Amino acid sequence: MTFRMSTRTLLWALLATIVVLYAFPFGYLILTSLKLPADAIAVPPTVLPKVWSLENYDTALATPGVLPSFVNSTSTAVISTLLSVLLAVPAAYGITRYGTVSGRIFVMLALVTRMVPPVAIGVPLVNLMSTAGITDTPTALALAHTTISLPLSIWLMASFFEAVPPSLEEAAKVDGCTRMQAMVRIIVPVVGGGIAVTAIFAFLASWNEFLFALLLTAVRAQTTPIVIANFQTQYGLQWGPMTALATLYSVPVILFTLLLQRRIVAGMTLGAVKG
Repeated sequence: MTFRMSTRTLLWALLATIVVLYAFPFGYLILTSLKLPADAIAVPPTVLPKVWSLENYDTALATPGVLPSFVNSTSTAVISTLLSVLLAVPAAYGITRYGTVSGRIFVMLALVTRMVPPVAIGVPLVNLMSTAGITDTPTALALAHTTISLPLSIWLMASFFEAVPPSLEEAAKVDGCTRMQAMVRIIVPVVGGGIAVTAIFAFLASWNEFLFALLLTAVRAQTTPIVIANFQTQYGLQWGPMTALATLYSVPVILFTLLLQRRIVAGMTLGAVKG
């Protein structure tokens, strides 16, 4: 009994240490954003603000282009997420249900594309978007982001579909459903948690992306990561406004994850479905 208690205590201590290590950078980011501009660049630095202030937030929000960049980031991430999910669901369903060799090879090739450095396809994408006349638009950037998130989305959805027993579809066909109807009415609701998990990964891939946003946008479609980087001037980094804007930029992702947390849990336990 004592051994079990000591083991549990050790595990909890290890877990608490890991949480602190992961949470400290973000916590320090928030605390820095609440310091006075002079305190944010003080040497040696302090963890807690000497004077709690929202001046950095006022400066960040008053900077030209900040609010439009939030709109651009949101629209780009939403379009990219919708495209990734809408394309990944039927692709993964066909791969898992038909079980062909070519389908398995396709999944592996999709994962291989994740190993290609984004900079290697950045210049060709710029040429393609320029030829199509959609450079510096959220649509062009969303298409570029889809090339990043789609391979992982297909792989994730394939694993979720494999956890669903074929007997569910067979029962639906007995009731008169076609394969397409069985997928839409029966299988997709069952893998709803998996779709939520896939959507979160696709959203994060677009929301945090920097390189394609740098190459494919100039003014109209500039996203917030580019605006944050613009706080680096010839006089140095503006740590206060930069950390304030980074903190604000983190809020939508946190809320999005909390909103879908039940779906995430459902997706993680999808393998427990029994026929």
